Amino acid sequence: MKVLVTGGAGFIGSHTVDLLLERGYAVRVLDALLPPVHVPERLPEYLPSRDVDFVLGDVRDRAAWERALDGVEAVLHLAAYQDYLPDFSRFFHTNTVSTALLYELIVERRLPVRKVVVASSQAVYGEGKYRCNGGALQGAAGDSHGTLFPPPRQEEQLRRGDWEIRCPRCGLPVEPQWTDEEVVNPHNQYAISKYTQEMVALNLGRRYGIPTVCMRYSIVQGPRQAFRNAYSGVLRVFVQRLLHGRPPVCYEDGQQLRDYVAVQDVARANLCVLEDARADFQVFNVGGNRRISVLEYARLISQRAGVELSPQTPRLYRFGDTRHIFSDVGKLRALGWEPLVPLERVVDEYIAWAQTQADFRDYSEEAEAQMKAQGVIRAAERSVS
Repeated sequence: MKVLVTGGAGFIGSHTVDLLLERGYAVRVLDALLPPVHVPERLPEYLPSRDVDFVLGDVRDRAAWERALDGVEAVLHLAAYQDYLPDFSRFFHTNTVSTALLYELIVERRLPVRKVVVASSQAVYGEGKYRCNGGALQGAAGDSHGTLFPPPRQEEQLRRGDWEIRCPRCGLPVEPQWTDEEVVNPHNQYAISKYTQEMVALNLGRRYGIPTVCMRYSIVQGPRQAFRNAYSGVLRVFVQRLLHGRPPVCYEDGQQLRDYVAVQDVARANLCVLEDARADFQVFNVGGNRRISVLEYARLISQRAGVELSPQTPRLYRFGDTRHIFSDVGKLRALGWEPLVPLERVVDEYIAWAQTQADFRDYSEEAEAQMKAQGVIRAAERSVS
């Protein structure tokens, strides 16, 4: 079977390509090789060009899709735009419109595509699932105010440095829960674009009989994660800072709870649903099945790097961030998939890989300056004692 991987020269895409080749698939990659992830039009050294049919092109371009889809039987649509910057339309052109183009061509040209797997995101849940026990704590009958799917925190609250999600009825902090696939509540431009991408894929897939699966990745970590992309996650940023003698900087108070998943486990998840018809026309969380605070993660990275620098919490926040989010992966585990790579190994592998790269340096300060200039990173008011 010939499989097309869009974004196949990128982080998740290249690891998925490796696994496809290992399992005997013929692989074509469609990638625009755009900055900040890539050096423009330069194929990364880790992509095995001898074994991969590479098409240089943008998923927003119909002609690129036409070239890439020729002779293809399955598509892993992993190409995406992800950032914090307020160039709103680019999210939808890259993530949503590209997906509509894919299905348009499959239907229009009656292409023999037997399966489409679409990369979505945990971001579609917004703040995810919480539970309020406030009424019980106050002596009320029953189990209190129950399950909540809260809206985003307001700017006024964040400016005060009040980070916690609170129950709208009793005003007390609520407890974050493992979030399953049932309730979607996207808050920012990236999350909305990924959910509209899902709706395009699943609904057109059902209507035209094209088996389709959407994968909601948690925070994916591991080797090949671009140094220059400000969105790429705390492992990248913290390693850069620590190995250049600077302490990690945690937004808010660093107590945000997250789940991180190894890129190798994500690649296995992609092939799991590609090869299993039980997954058709469904969405799946892909997470690490372990929750950890950002501060704990910073300390873990510091320990694994052998650098004794305590993380800082300078009362900065990223506008649009969720407070806590961690995904329930029970549905995917029912297909036989398990997250196998422990977080400590993820950190070790990234540190070892980063130090072999010629372009490894600390990009964090210029990335932070850019986000501050765009109003993405903001400062809470200092408390007056």
